[in-house]
Amino acid sequence: MNIAILVQWLATFAWIGLVGFFIYLLVRAAQHRPIPRGGVGILIIGVVAVLLTTVASGLVFIKPDERGVVISAVAPGGYRPLPLEPGLRWIIPFAETVERYPISRQTYTMSIAPSEGMVQGDDSIEARTADGQKIYVDASVIYSINPAEVVNVHILWNDRYTDGLVRPLARGAIRDAVSQYRVEEVVTTKRDEVVAAISEAMSTSLEENGIIMVDFILRNITYTDEYAASVEQKQIAEQLAQQAVYVVEQRKQEAEQARQVAQGAADAAVIAAQGAADARIIQAEAEARALELIADALKDRPELLTYQYITKISPNVEVMFLPNNSPFIFPLPDTQTIIPAE
Repeated sequence: MNIAILVQWLATFAWIGLVGFFIYLLVRAAQHRPIPRGGVGILIIGVVAVLLTTVASGLVFIKPDERGVVISAVAPGGYRPLPLEPGLRWIIPFAETVERYPISRQTYTMSIAPSEGMVQGDDSIEARTADGQKIYVDASVIYSINPAEVVNVHILWNDRYTDGLVRPLARGAIRDAVSQYRVEEVVTTKRDEVVAAISEAMSTSLEENGIIMVDFILRNITYTDEYAASVEQKQIAEQLAQQAVYVVEQRKQEAEQARQVAQGAADAAVIAAQGAADARIIQAEAEARALELIADALKDRPELLTYQYITKISPNVEVMFLPNNSPFIFPLPDTQTIIPAE
């Protein structure tokens, strides 16, 4: 309890005591009973009551989250030019009064839901987009009174700044901003731009009237039933189109996978053929090298050719008889010393 309230209570009790004493005297007088002498006491109580009342009317306690505008009968213009700061303040008793204004953040909500907004019932903002679609906007405005402009707010709006300034300004700014965009842009792609445009328009106008724009919240957007049905049909069509694209893409991937498998098989066949060819080349080179070695050996020992010839005819033949008209008889080499070529 602050001192101003305490003094007011004391003044109230003093007046109650004074009135009670007068009633007591009147009752005794009505009963024709002697009235006790208490003139001095009544005077003291009366003086105390008047003093306390005077002091109580001059003391004002301003809370930290508010400022006071002094309405004065003696100041030029009828008000003090500067607001009262927080704390216990003094004004001229009976000649000045104080109007308190909150400087904390305040929220004004307009909603289609009956119990959410500041106004009971549907209080959403009806607006039309650039393509002629009707929408209903739910929004909240967060603002505060500029502490240095409290006196001007009082002069311009008194206590009507919420309903007379914030509300109509917000509804007008929303309608103006929405009318510049198509409905799809308002809802999705350019929603942030719409909010920025509304905030900028409101901030400028509120600042001119001593109000600080803290934030603007675009809470919800509701379509008409007809447009909602068209949106649903469009979404269904888009989903079907996306599904078709997915199927086509899946078929492409399957075809690519099959191509890669076939390419892998072809590459494997090429590699296998290349390996076989390389092996045949190596074999041919080995055979050629063997023939070279055989040729070199026959130069020095030609009889080996005869022996190889005979062994190819029959591995167990040691003596061969030729017809008498044959001009040659092939002498057999010593089988114990000659090793057949492999």
